[in-house]
Order: sequence, then structure tokens, then C-alpha cells
Amino acid sequence: MTTSADDVTPETDDIPSRKPRVRMSGSQRREQLVAVGRKLFAAKGYEAVSVEEIAAKAEVSKPVVYEHFGGKEGLYAVIVDREVTGLIETIMDALSSPSHPRRMLESAALGMLTYIENSTDGFRILVRDSPPGTVPGSFASTIQDIAEKVEGKLASEFGSRGYSKKLAPMYAQMLVGMVSLTGQWWVDVRKPKKEEVAAHLVNLCWNGLSRLDPKPAPIEA
Repeated sequence: MTTSADDVTPETDDIPSRKPRVRMSGSQRREQLVAVGRKLFAAKGYEAVSVEEIAAKAEVSKPVVYEHFGGKEGLYAVIVDREVTGLIETIMDALSSPSHPRRMLESAALGMLTYIENSTDGFRILVRDSPPGTVPGSFASTIQDIAEKVEGKLASEFGSRGYSKKLAPMYAQMLVGMVSLTGQWWVDVRKPKKEEVAAHLVNLCWNGLSRLDPKPAPIEA
């Protein structure tokens, strides 16, 4: 008995196979949802993102999002908390070693710009308005925390140079405010390079408008 080509059963290798869905552990799924939410919140803002969209992007059902975070608010709170912690740690690490106040200022500016460079989505989330009643932290309160830490360093410098320590809180607000606003501008333009931006910030703060150096350069190590 002969067989035709139509009667031949195709080989297994010729049959397209579906890509199996990778099962994740609870912690892996949680991190995946954080990554998805972070990207969406940065691009669209809190109000414009829904649980349905988060679930669809993560290829899970809505109950999975609720199981891990209790809803969109809980996911947003986790993301903001991580970003606040990361920003403060970056700035404080930058401030921990320099002894000269001018170098300290440059380090703080570079710390902020480095955070923006490495965590652009996180920074975009922080500078947006937080949803009312869901997240206690905000970019404004984070900057306030940083200013309070800078204040202590300035007070020490003021004391050693014969200036009134009572002025340290005001100057801390001025310096941190200048750096943070510059960072919000730089996150979109990315020009000039962060080292050059930091040098110009130091130029303005250190020399003042009346004594600006026309071509400021980063401080030599």
C-alpha cells in the first residue's frame, strides 16, 4: 500500500510550538509589577494609569496586582518610597566625603544629576504631584529632607568662618532649591553634560552673578 504526501503525519519539529509562560515566584512577580508600574507612572502620570493597564502590560490578571499591592495606590507608594530612598542616599553619599564647601556643592549637584541620569523614570515620578491621601512623601518633602541634612554641613562651615549659624537653614534651602530646579530642567534637555552643569551651578553659587567665570571648569580632584 502506498501513501500520498497528504497522508503523511508531519514531523514534530515542523509544528509551531507556543512559547511557554514562565512562572514567577512571588518576589519576582512583585518586582515585575513595580517595573511595569514605574514605567507607566513616569510616562503618563498617576491619574492616567489604571490597574487594568498595569495588569495588561504585565500579562497578569487584575487580582494579581491587588494581591501584591492592594491596588494602584499601594504600587505607587512602593515605587515612590524606593525613589525617595534612592535619591536621598545618592545625595548624602555625594556629600559624605568632600571637606571644602565648594567641592561639597559640586558633589551635591553631581549627585542629583547622576540620580536623574540613572533613574530618569523614578525622577519623573517624584516631580509629579502625588495623589492626595495615598503617599505621604513627595518631591518637595524629599528636597526638604535633603536641605535639612545640608543645613548641618553649612552650619559647621559658617561657624568655622565666623558667619552666623542661624543663616545656615536659609542658605541650605537656596542651594538645594537651585540644584533641584536645575535637575528638573536637565531631565529633558540633557545638555550640556552633567559635569558641566554642576560646574556652572558652582560658578553661580560660589562666585555670584557679579563675579561669574566665563568658562567654569569642574574642580580638580
